[in-house]
Amino acid sequence: MSWYDEAGLRLIRMFDPETGHGLSLRALNAGLVRLPGQITSPRLRVQLAGLDLPNPVGLAAGMDKNAVALGPLSRAGFGFLEVGATTPRPQPGNPKPRLFRLPEDHAVINRFGFNNEGMAAMAARLEKRPQGTVIGLNLGANKDSADRAADFATVLETCGPMLDFATVNVSSPNTENLRDLQGKEALETLLRGVLGVRDGLARPIPIFLKIAPDLTEAEIADIATVAGQVGIDGIVATNTTLSREGLRGGHAAETGGLSGAPLFKKSTAVLARLHAETGGAIPLIGVGGVGSGAQAYAKIRAGATAVQLYTALVYGGIGLVETILRDLEALLERDGFATVAEAVGA
Repeated sequence: MSWYDEAGLRLIRMFDPETGHGLSLRALNAGLVRLPGQITSPRLRVQLAGLDLPNPVGLAAGMDKNAVALGPLSRAGFGFLEVGATTPRPQPGNPKPRLFRLPEDHAVINRFGFNNEGMAAMAARLEKRPQGTVIGLNLGANKDSADRAADFATVLETCGPMLDFATVNVSSPNTENLRDLQGKEALETLLRGVLGVRDGLARPIPIFLKIAPDLTEAEIADIATVAGQVGIDGIVATNTTLSREGLRGGHAAETGGLSGAPLFKKSTAVLARLHAETGGAIPLIGVGGVGSGAQAYAKIRAGATAVQLYTALVYGGIGLVETILRDLEALLERDGFATVAEAVGA
């Protein structure tokens, strides 16, 4: 990390985590962060559910909840961006404080509760999105909705025309009973509703499903079965965890979803299990604890076509994206893989 990036991170850490997060987005928009532009090569380029990505390292949902920094983020080296989560109506989310740094663990705990400005504001910003960048939206449901399953389809109907992909998020632990929608019957109904809306778009887009890491092998098998039956385009494995195993940080007892380094082993195990259950027939996106080129490579070898990260940027800065990609390319070359696709599931 350069001294410039390190100084910026130190400054942001002087503020409470949620304020610091807002300042990081402002710094990006103000041009105060050095950005490498698009990073690609024949070895890094990858196809994900029909999407042509310059590289397999994407930004996970949560960093840019309301799509306020799409311009600079599109120049930060990522192969694709995911914004949101977005719900039909704006909602404030859970009471503050709701975001906690665990620097000893290189982790974060959040209990935001889908705080966002709603689908109308999101659609307005996506209409002005930068071209040449693959951009997707994390679909959510309002906390007080009478029909949460329908909310996902509603957001897609409004924002779908401006997107390259969308992710159905039924795995956040911060909206009460949301994870119940991962059950076999409920999930099939929800996904068929979303896919019906997708099929009605003038330009149909891939639909991904984001799942939790806190699943049994039987639940993973059920999700794989449903995904295959309804024709989902990809599975994002995984969201944050409720586990607190092995944490040292002072905020370890806070409720919410844990992300960052402690999630790596658990999420990668779910990813590998999904790859086995699906036989590689459904593209997988590996998320959880990616903070180095070696960890991105491990996700790919476990079955991921692409990976996403967010929490690692809290500790490594935006320049970490370029470092991960350069190291990943070197590892692929070392092991004789001409492309990322050759290494998937290896």
